[in-house]
This record gives sequence, structure tokens and C-alpha cells, in this order.
Amino acid sequence: MQYMTITATDLKVSRVGLGTWAIGGLLWGGSDEQDAIRTIHTALDSGINLIDTAPVYGFGKSEEIVGRALAGYRQRDEVVIATKVGLEWHNSSTFRNSSRRRIFQEIEDSLRRLKTDYIDIYQVHWPDPLVRIEETAEAMAFLHQQGKIRAIGVSNYLPKQMEQFRAVAPLHFVQSPYNLFERDIERNVLPYARRTGLGVFAYGALCRGLLSGRMHPNTQFNGDDLRRTDPKFQPPRYAQYLKAVERLDQYAQQHYGKRVLELAVRWLLDQPGASVALWGARRPDQLAPVEKTVGWMLNRKAFADIDRILTECITNPVGPEFMEPSLTHAQVA
Repeated sequence: MQYMTITATDLKVSRVGLGTWAIGGLLWGGSDEQDAIRTIHTALDSGINLIDTAPVYGFGKSEEIVGRALAGYRQRDEVVIATKVGLEWHNSSTFRNSSRRRIFQEIEDSLRRLKTDYIDIYQVHWPDPLVRIEETAEAMAFLHQQGKIRAIGVSNYLPKQMEQFRAVAPLHFVQSPYNLFERDIERNVLPYARRTGLGVFAYGALCRGLLSGRMHPNTQFNGDDLRRTDPKFQPPRYAQYLKAVERLDQYAQQHYGKRVLELAVRWLLDQPGASVALWGARRPDQLAPVEKTVGWMLNRKAFADIDRILTECITNPVGPEFMEPSLTHAQVA
């Protein structure tokens, strides 16, 4: 496993982190708690020390599972816990709320669910247009000064918003969607992070399973699975993305003796400025390929070949915009 130190902190994190959105079950067709706990233990045993979660994942369930999984399994200082703040839910709907009051309430709820007295990395989950960024940043800085959080991050922020935040509080990294199929941050966030020294955590490294190589035209998504409404999984785009996965898998096998999943993660880790790839898993077997992503690198020709495959296969690309939460605050009677 490769590791890196987050700038201006003493936090050393694995360059592959475990993402636990699916472990929460909500919007992923459910999750088995014992499988989830075994998945977290498997990640730690493989050298992954970064566990990324959020209150909204399963409306508290993901954090609770992470807390139970870590209790007694590892010394607290051996694990880097990253969670988030700034979303609330009401009647199964999610809303943005990055107010000072909400942040101070959420930190206590997260500490309780995670069974810890501090959080290593605390992230504002989404920018909130109804709250001044300065108010959000001031609240995060206060928690940092108190020692309740060790590093501050933002998620889904643009450079202009990060500049406003950094004028008030320290900022150590940004988390953004980034994978072979979703590359919008190459236009703005990645260059900004490289210029300012911010770490970049890339979520959705496997693009909601598309880059796992396990999906086919007849794959079914049941219940509340968000892929039922993801434009990438609807015709005619779905066929285009599956064709790209097939071509990328052939390329990985021919040139590196790898599969598309390993190629997708290696591609991400080799991008200038990308610090950590967050690997979502809810069963231990889904982490088996992790070891095959380290010990090799892509060269310039490989990057060009991959871009050519994507251009030839995907004529109507789409980003992850469908996942954005409501821009309004919840109205609770």
C-alpha cells in the first residue's frame, strides 16, 4: 500500500481509502451489517487506514457500522476516520445545511455514532448557498482549534468557494467526484489543488460500479438503488459505457496483465494532484483487487490510448450531477 501525508498535518493516509456510502444501504439496495463490518476489517488488514463515511449515508447507519467495526479492532491512532457535515434529512429527503448550529449539532452526533472523541478529517459535504461560506468556515475552524477535528476538508466545492473558505479557516484537502468517466475536476479543482497544495480525495473511483467490469446489459438494480436514475445506466448511454469498459479491460489485459478495475484505480492514482482514491465496497471480496493496483504505473502513451478509447466509445458523456442534494433547507413542522 502507498501512503501520503496530508499537507500541513501529521496525518499519513493510504492512497486507497475505503468509501462507506454503500455500507449505509440507503440508495444502494440495502446492506448486510456483518458483511459491512468484515469489509472494514478486510480493508484495515490490507493496509488501508483511511475510512471515509458521512452521517447522510444510511441516515446515520454507515457511521454507526464504522464505529462498531473499529471498536476494539485497531488502536484509535492507527485509523484515519473521515466523515462529513452539512446535510440534513427529513421524510427521506436530503437537504443542505452548513449553518454553525447544524455543524455543532452534527459533530456531537457523529462522535457518538463513531464511538470516538475526535474526528481525523471533517469535511463540509456540499456548499450551501443559503449560508455564508464564512459562517461555515468559522464553525469548522472552531472545532479544529478545540481539537475535536484534526484536519478540515470540503467536498464538491469549486475553487472560488474554497478561496472564500480559506480566507477564514485552514483547509487541508478537497473531495470531488473523479474517475475515468467523470473528469470535470480536471478543468478547475485539480489545477487549483496543485497550485495551493491541497490534497484531493477522489470519490466514485469505480463510477458506481461501472468500472468494476462486473456489469452487463442485463444487470438489474432493485429497490432504491440510485443507479436506477443515474443517466449513465440508462439507454443509450449505458451501452456506450459498457463498450468502453470492455475495451479498457482488453487494453489492461494486453498491456499490463490487469483488469479494468485495477486500470481505473491506477489511472486515478497516477493523475498529477490526485492524492487518494476512495474505493466503495460493502463485501470483503470487493476489496480483493486492491493489491493489484500498486507496484506499477501508467506511462504517457497509456494515458493517450485510454483517452482515445473513451472518445471512440462514449459519444454522449454525462457527469454525476443527478446526485446533488436539494439547494433548500428542510422545513420541519
